[in-house]
Amino acid sequence: MEMRQGACWHAATELVPGCDGRQRGSGSRQTSADAGLRVPGIGFDRVPWFDRVQGVRGSGAAPRIDYRQAKADVAKKAIVGKKVGMTQIWDAAGRVVPVTVLSVEPMRVVRLKTRETEGYSALQVTFGYRAARQDGKRQSGAKSAYARGRVNKPEAGHFAKAGVDPGERLVELRLDDVAGYEVGQELTASVLQAGERVDVTAVAKGKGFAGGVKRHNFSGQGAAHGNHKKHRAPGSVGACATPARVFKGTRMAGRMGGGQVTTLNLEVVQADPERRLVLVKGAVPGPRGGMVVIRNTNRAVSSSGNGSGAGGAA
Repeated sequence: MEMRQGACWHAATELVPGCDGRQRGSGSRQTSADAGLRVPGIGFDRVPWFDRVQGVRGSGAAPRIDYRQAKADVAKKAIVGKKVGMTQIWDAAGRVVPVTVLSVEPMRVVRLKTRETEGYSALQVTFGYRAARQDGKRQSGAKSAYARGRVNKPEAGHFAKAGVDPGERLVELRLDDVAGYEVGQELTASVLQAGERVDVTAVAKGKGFAGGVKRHNFSGQGAAHGNHKKHRAPGSVGACATPARVFKGTRMAGRMGGGQVTTLNLEVVQADPERRLVLVKGAVPGPRGGMVVIRNTNRAVSSSGNGSGAGGAA
């Protein structure tokens, strides 16, 4: 096939006039104006990904994309609680429903963060109560109910500025919009309703240093002839003279657990503001007494209907 001047050919593409033949990696960077390649049946110029995203070169390039604005919705509402433990209840049809009991104390809004001031929307809340240090020193002598973890001066000033009593800790809840909230507002378990779907985030239990079989579900080596005390050994992890190193991220023995885990799309079985309890169907990460953050999920609910009917539990 005769090649015309000012045209180029690429596999699975059409011959388009106006291309000077420069390809990526040939020493000169290919621009969207030079890349006259068009994929058959699609109808758009085959331009590099950095041209399509940034939109700074070529008349046919897409506008610049702000990924912070294009990010999926974070949450419309969220609360903080503590994991009490697991139990089971019965729904209206007499079926057993395993639930995790979460203790949700009333939360007080300490600060509002908006996109105009912070670049994102969030609520800063606290729960429980703590006493402030007196005269900048820790109290000594008789122990009081607030003797553990008193609030220091910077924290006390932060709470005093908001006009809110000091709490056990400050927690930031990322939300899509905080227009309906105000400083000093109290949030309870009534934020959630039975039947809603939530995502629960907590710090998982730490398992300590674990081997490859427990940590990565390795099958282990053979247990028959020829194996001597190497049944659970990981085996070879290196390579030959090239690359003469162990690749980063190679699955080996190491510290297991203890990281932040989010369990997605759980169903709220019951929310009781009077008893300050929220019952969630299924397991929740973390130990008993650990703090959990509960957000409404932004994921589509499965059409299979699993877990339906639990909202009518008494």
